[in-house]
Amino acid sequence: MPALKAPDGTRLAYRVLGEGTGAPVVCLPGGPMRDSVYLGDLGGLPAHRRLIVVDQRGAGRSATPDDPASYRCDRLVGDVEALRVHLGLGRMDLLAHSAAANLAVRYVERYPHRVGRLVLVTPGTDAAGLGAGGDDRREVARLRSDEPWYPAASAAFEAIDAGAAAAADWVTVAPFLYGRWDEAAQAHRAAEEKQWNEAAAEVFGSEGAFDPEATRAALAALGTPVLVLAGEFDLASPPRVVARLAALFPRAESVVQPGAGHYPWLDDADRFVSVTARFLA
Repeated sequence: MPALKAPDGTRLAYRVLGEGTGAPVVCLPGGPMRDSVYLGDLGGLPAHRRLIVVDQRGAGRSATPDDPASYRCDRLVGDVEALRVHLGLGRMDLLAHSAAANLAVRYVERYPHRVGRLVLVTPGTDAAGLGAGGDDRREVARLRSDEPWYPAASAAFEAIDAGAAAAADWVTVAPFLYGRWDEAAQAHRAAEEKQWNEAAAEVFGSEGAFDPEATRAALAALGTPVLVLAGEFDLASPPRVVARLAALFPRAESVVQPGAGHYPWLDDADRFVSVTARFLA
């Protein structure tokens, strides 16, 4: 598996998907700090563009750093830049999922001239100071009220929102993250437990990780074309909150994928790939 060394010497592994000869798309997995294997092949996107899918430090096949504080989002920017240099790219197209959108916008803040096109898939919004509230999530949850799992999942969500969640509630609420709670979705969710570096995830958004005022100012000045893709049913990144993030960019295309949750390439691969490949073309 190819790898590079981060500025502090930590070994960072990445996968190359697709055999195209053009410039690759660098993909940042979410979680935060989750093994990139959960992305699969993003619904078949490598048929259109070669993908470089990196494992963040301490996750997947990348090494654990000597300094746990280096898991903080703003400090991970150096790893992204080291990957760009390693790949020999003057500018790179960048795709980030979920929590990694926070890393992507912090990277853009520091290196705006290094990004050609930016794709944010069901993005986290904390770096821009746009956290989702309980009412934002309830609006989305009510769309699933006719599902057989809804009563239990809704009760689990209310416990989580009230700060009184039991460990089981995080499992019970999972159907809200998928467009269909079928066998494929259940298997995807079951694999999550072994893919996550929870200790690293706690550091990712810790004090000092984000500077919303600086980030928002940087995004307002960005000339890069941006695709911001939300899932209609996504409780983690509610569409109306994602729309607020898209509004911060001067050249953003905001898309809501119908019937999709937090992993839209699982819910409708053809639609996800069509929208994303068109934008990246």
